[in-house]
Amino acid sequence: MADILTKILDTKRLEVEDARRRVPEESLEVLAESAPGRRGFLERLSRPGPCGVNIIAEIKRGSPSLGTILDNLDPENLARCYEHGGAVALSVLTDRTYFQAAAGDLARARAAVRLPVLRKDFIVSTYQVYESAVMGADAVLLIVRALSPALLQSCLDLCGRLNLDALVEVHSEEELDLASEAGARIIGINNRDLATFRTDIRKSVNLARKLVPGQIAVAESGIHERAQVETLLDAGIRNFLIGESLVRSVDPSAFLRYLCGLPADHDPEFKGNPGSNPAE
Repeated sequence: MADILTKILDTKRLEVEDARRRVPEESLEVLAESAPGRRGFLERLSRPGPCGVNIIAEIKRGSPSLGTILDNLDPENLARCYEHGGAVALSVLTDRTYFQAAAGDLARARAAVRLPVLRKDFIVSTYQVYESAVMGADAVLLIVRALSPALLQSCLDLCGRLNLDALVEVHSEEELDLASEAGARIIGINNRDLATFRTDIRKSVNLARKLVPGQIAVAESGIHERAQVETLLDAGIRNFLIGESLVRSVDPSAFLRYLCGLPADHDPEFKGNPGSNPAE
């Protein structure tokens, strides 16, 4: 299989150049620095939730490997389902070309809940960090493999200036070393190899042992049952970013509670509806 990440990054660089022609970085910087206050993403992950599990619940319409995941996805209603089910934060895909995001998905989801929101995209420039602040994100995803060490450091420094938290994603011990050298505090361990999109949760188990004091591990990708959560809890990981299995579930709130090890919640007053998927 061709390296999917390389294709995505090549496209993203072209998109950033096009955006920069329309709105210069200097103009975006002014808007970013006057953006409203943030919700604490790092703060929510720093302590265990009531059930000992913190889930960052993802809103995504599709992916290169899966195609469309949920037809007619409603980001506001899905965000409310996630909050009702006990998610501590949201992750919202904003890439349109490969992940089918719609303009405004992040803003609409954030406005519907009180949770902090991670902008999940493929950042290749400080321009996108400013852009993330303007669109209302509380945190950004920085993929070590997608950034030079110097650019990773610049993005982290800029996040600090803009009061944005950063989830720094790694898939190997070498990438973890680079993230640690740059001062990353939240380490996303991606169980999915972005070159092939194959997943293996043992990646999180193995790399979590190598985090330095003060770092917070987030297990990402391939988590779809409670037994996997328990395996990762045993490895000392309490934070999980979960997307596909939640979006595909018939009842995201109930599925979240199952993953957290909680009984089903039958709330007749809650009217959440994530969207429609004829395949379900």
